[in-house]
Amino acid sequence: MPTVVQVKLLLLGIMAFSFVWFRCIESKMEFSTAQFVFVLIIFCWTGFVRTGFGFGGAALGLPFMILVAGSPIDWLPIIGLHLLFFSGLSLASALKQVDWRYFKKSLVWILPAKIVGVIGLLNFPPNVMTVIVYSITGFYALTWLFNYSIRSNKNWLDNVLLFLGGYISGTSLTGAPLIVAVYMRKVAKEQLRNTLFVLWFFLVSIKMGAFIAVGVHIDWQYALMLIPAAGVGHYCGLKVHAKLMENDQKFKRWLGGALLIICAIGMTKLFLG
Repeated sequence: MPTVVQVKLLLLGIMAFSFVWFRCIESKMEFSTAQFVFVLIIFCWTGFVRTGFGFGGAALGLPFMILVAGSPIDWLPIIGLHLLFFSGLSLASALKQVDWRYFKKSLVWILPAKIVGVIGLLNFPPNVMTVIVYSITGFYALTWLFNYSIRSNKNWLDNVLLFLGGYISGTSLTGAPLIVAVYMRKVAKEQLRNTLFVLWFFLVSIKMGAFIAVGVHIDWQYALMLIPAAGVGHYCGLKVHAKLMENDQKFKRWLGGALLIICAIGMTKLFLG
């Protein structure tokens, strides 16, 4: 187990490496030094959430990203590439712990909605997409703040949640909580995280394919440059996954309050800035 000093040195090394790279590249998005430091922290955070909970990296990271700079369509390709990379690493040695039967069954409802959502994403104006992201995130934040769990105990409601989750994941990559609500009931606990990783990998592959097909700008250099920061979070999330699962309600309440503040600031900036 690394010591606190070793972790701090690693973080400083990553910051220095990424900063030098940041100064050497050109990008569609322009950042000040302070903004770039925030971006590094945000991607470390998304990596931590993704492995700590098994979902939510995009849902809990995208609102922070668009508050710093850019629009959802600028960040979603980078988030997508990271999710493909890290979910691939996580699944490489754990594919036997996947509920393939329910994975295939759920795609009947998720996949058509996903495709419709991606079409919407590619055609909505940036400001509309930003409002959608903050609205969805605000809804999730309220459920966490007031300790309300999205649950389903009927098959027809399962299908509705899967369809809505697929559509939302198509438009903004933040449909996870709706899908997870169903998967938690249908998939054994020991298979849940890996099955979700397979699902995210599959769904993001569809979205990335659509981005490439229609010529969406993908900032490959920034995506590569931010992998080390996300990797630190990924590693830390793996280490504390069990503890987070034991205390997830307390953590989610704190997180819900923080996200509501971020959404309020983002919406104010969008309409009054």
